[in-house]
Amino acid sequence: MAEEKKRRRGDRRDGRRVDAPGLQTVMTALLPKRTECEVFLHDTIDATALMKYLEEKNAGRTEGKVTIFHCVVTGLARMLRERPLMNRFIQGYRIYERNEISLSFVAKRRFADGAEEALMYLVPGDDDSISEISAKIIGDVKEMRKSEHATGGVDELLDKFAALPRLLLAGSVRLIRYLDFWGLNPSFITDGDPNYSSILISNLGSIRCPAVYHHLNNYGTNSIMVTIGTLHKEEILMEDGHREIRDVIDIGATLDERIADGFYFARSLRLIHHIFENPELLERPLSEPSGFSY
Repeated sequence: MAEEKKRRRGDRRDGRRVDAPGLQTVMTALLPKRTECEVFLHDTIDATALMKYLEEKNAGRTEGKVTIFHCVVTGLARMLRERPLMNRFIQGYRIYERNEISLSFVAKRRFADGAEEALMYLVPGDDDSISEISAKIIGDVKEMRKSEHATGGVDELLDKFAALPRLLLAGSVRLIRYLDFWGLNPSFITDGDPNYSSILISNLGSIRCPAVYHHLNNYGTNSIMVTIGTLHKEEILMEDGHREIRDVIDIGATLDERIADGFYFARSLRLIHHIFENPELLERPLSEPSGFSY
């Protein structure tokens, strides 16, 4: 987690205002809606080395196994740590850098039609590696699945809003959006809400679905949405020119183009590939640089 800095005029509770170049600043006014500024990419990541790493990591374990999803979450957290512009957001015609790295996802309480979903929110620490992050995810999901229904947090708050009469619900949403624009929403509304996380992740591979495009939301501060597809075999053209059947994972990502330029996005994606090709990096604390040369 970044060192805590004194809050300045113009900062928000969840981020520091950034003095960005003129083009980026003007774009926040010309294109004020996040859904107007979406850039979508679809990529295939070679997971052969990752699968070998997981086999060795989980050898002898009957429970608490590290999964592909845990590795993706850890890899994305490391990318955010080393590529700080990816942890920015736009709100109220201004650009901000988040005070912390946060990752969120939606989990089913049961794998059944009609089963409720729960919103999960993770803030990794500086000293966290794959082991700590995996344990946190497993613990949070296990605790959530003890109940068929929301028992607290943002899920229970949403249930209360949903029970309001339609007119009162519409008025409440307008007020919340107004406060959101000025960064004045109270913490009991924003804390734990995936719409306020650095990256919102959808693990579609867990339900045997491919990685798809997923829109961003105008509400909140989330600037990156990532979808993870199923692990499968695919023929890959290797660097030396020969073809080889490899384990691969398809990923989709939707980004707010106003937080950085295409060159910065491309380098951030290269770092993700490097992490998966060298999964031993997942064992390092997030505060320890990967040493990747661009």
